[in-house]
Amino acid sequence: MTAIFQYFDDITLKMLVMWVIGGLLIFLAIKKEMEPTLLLPMGFGAILVNLPLGGAGAVVQHIFDIGISEKAHELMPLVLFIGIGAMIDFEPLLTNPKLMFFGAAAQFGIFFTIMLASLLGFDVADAASVGIIGAADGPTSIVVAQKLNSSYLGAIMVAAYSYMALVPIVQPPIIKLCTSKKERRIRMKYQGKKVSKITKILFPIVVTIIVGLFAPEAVGLVGYLMFGNLIRECGVLNSLSETAQNVLANLITIFLGITIASQMVADKFLKLETFLILGLGLLAFVFDTFGGIMLAKVMNIFSKKNKINPMIGASGISAFPMSARVVHKMGLAEDPQNFLLMHSIGVNVSGQVASAIAGGLVLNFALAMLNK
Repeated sequence: MTAIFQYFDDITLKMLVMWVIGGLLIFLAIKKEMEPTLLLPMGFGAILVNLPLGGAGAVVQHIFDIGISEKAHELMPLVLFIGIGAMIDFEPLLTNPKLMFFGAAAQFGIFFTIMLASLLGFDVADAASVGIIGAADGPTSIVVAQKLNSSYLGAIMVAAYSYMALVPIVQPPIIKLCTSKKERRIRMKYQGKKVSKITKILFPIVVTIIVGLFAPEAVGLVGYLMFGNLIRECGVLNSLSETAQNVLANLITIFLGITIASQMVADKFLKLETFLILGLGLLAFVFDTFGGIMLAKVMNIFSKKNKINPMIGASGISAFPMSARVVHKMGLAEDPQNFLLMHSIGVNVSGQVASAIAGGLVLNFALAMLNK
């Protein structure tokens, strides 16, 4: 009996706070259906690793060591990119290649936040790792933070995946603030041009070669993404494509979610820097959305015909396909006959590629600065 009371004596206020945070993530996953495959294991894991004298935390840490740590060469995030690549249909982008510009513009928040984090006193490695949260791409954030040995890996991982899940809440008010009702009602015709099979097969191969030559630090991320897409498009590996899209992606996502919780131990997580990082991550996310929208508005100044609905620029973040769906729903809310899905999907997949390239560029920059 004395041992039981001693067990309760080991419970701290910080642990209770982490239980509440874990419960909140589980609530969002179940009640609000916000990325349940990710938030539910994250929430449960946050509770698991903050139980006093519990041995489960060591197991979660072991999974982290063999699946995410630098010694494991960020295995799980990279394998997850195979599944994501198998999900992506690049046809909307290939029929309208200029949509790639929006994916590039939507990475503005990354570099803005890196500069701001540096001004706030973060060193080069930590500032670069914090800024990449703006990609709204969990695997990219993990790879960059790990390679740069960031001191705030836990907060960065939680922020990156949380904002991915919160796209339907965060993006709509930003989009409305940056656009007028008239702009949100702009209709865009979809030119449903047929893309040849050979083009779809060559695209992932060519992109991988180009990235490998000009942004070698990004070739791991982009290469696995494009390999997954090649499995999808080659036409002879349909069973593998379906496995990558469903079983593989879901399994890795579940393990990632609960493994991220290994970095959410109360004493390490509940710090002022953690909340500052969460705030900076949100700011990066906001400015990424802003950058994509502003590019569309600028392009409309020089276009007399075929105006672009600026909302599709917001889909340039890497949160696929949540951001594209948000834009599509907002377009229908403004005009029930305005179908923006294919346009926003095209921008969204370009953002997936652009975020991985941005991660490589950030790594190149940060490693060059650290090696001086």
